[in-house]
Amino acid sequence: MSRKPPSGTVVEGIDFDRWAVILCKPDAVERGLVDAILERVESVGIAVSARTDVVAEPWQAHVSYRDMLADPGRFPADLPARIDDAYAGKPVTVVLAHGEPRIHARLRRLVGHTDPTKAAAGTIRGDLGTDSVLAATRESRLVRNLVHTSDDADAARRDVGTWYGPGRATVTDFSRCAVILCKPDAVAGGLVDAVLHRVTAAGFMITSRQEVTVQPWQAHVHYWDLLVDADWFPDRDIPACLDQEYAGRQVTVALAHDEPGLHTRLRDLLGHYDPTKAAAGTIRGDLGTDSLTAALAERRLVRNLVHTSDDADAARRDVGTWYGAARRSLLTPNLPAQSAPADLLYPWSL
Repeated sequence: MSRKPPSGTVVEGIDFDRWAVILCKPDAVERGLVDAILERVESVGIAVSARTDVVAEPWQAHVSYRDMLADPGRFPADLPARIDDAYAGKPVTVVLAHGEPRIHARLRRLVGHTDPTKAAAGTIRGDLGTDSVLAATRESRLVRNLVHTSDDADAARRDVGTWYGPGRATVTDFSRCAVILCKPDAVAGGLVDAVLHRVTAAGFMITSRQEVTVQPWQAHVHYWDLLVDADWFPDRDIPACLDQEYAGRQVTVALAHDEPGLHTRLRDLLGHYDPTKAAAGTIRGDLGTDSLTAALAERRLVRNLVHTSDDADAARRDVGTWYGAARRSLLTPNLPAQSAPADLLYPWSL
């Protein structure tokens, strides 16, 4: 016999003491204040990710206001209609906020009093709000106070289930992950472990390491920019160069995880694409032995050991290229719940 899960148990496997949902309400969207609100959140050191624009369905607003709806006598009898009027079919923006334990109390203080006229200066509602409870009561509507944040860990679990899942949007934040490709020369030289050790030593988390026998299409997709700009290399047959260096050869791929901005930091760690010009302390500078001069003379690609995704869009493409379609489960790091970057891929969306 199946049993209903305990109240609020919508999502498991995440430490919701460190995560909260921020809901930018319809009035914030209408007034163009979403970016300003999220900048205020980030300015106090709380990370924001998984930004998603949603057209609110009635049930989502009902669940969000469940405490008010389930408290007869305290609120107006037409409260359901007021909630529907404020939310149903209107755009909202939701994000995940991540920080230290008990993040919820910090966010509530930052958001400010429910009534913007009573919210202190320096709070979001105090500085950006223009409505009042008095005006809302007079007009028989909800107060327009811009933003909601999860009250506590249980509310955060419920809010995530309400606005992101289960079975709804898959939230994948490629600003926090990159593919590390250890090229055939790194594999042949026995340098894969050394390369990945340098990445982890720099503070990046490595997951999903696997060996791949390269198919021609993977090299072609990966180096699409070389193929479409082949006129820059009039002395070389770029498709033939790619096939020679990659097709049927072994590479190792892994995922690197860190905070947004990791793509730039990884590129700096790898160093210049010509190992002879890469600085000491970089992977190519310390471990590389090839040169662009030699590659040009031999009409081949330079062998510079390793590639990393240039940006979030490249990371998305690289994951599909090297791990394959419908393999997003690999994006979930096998870490303790309080450390897991849940915005990469939520387990409930699998």
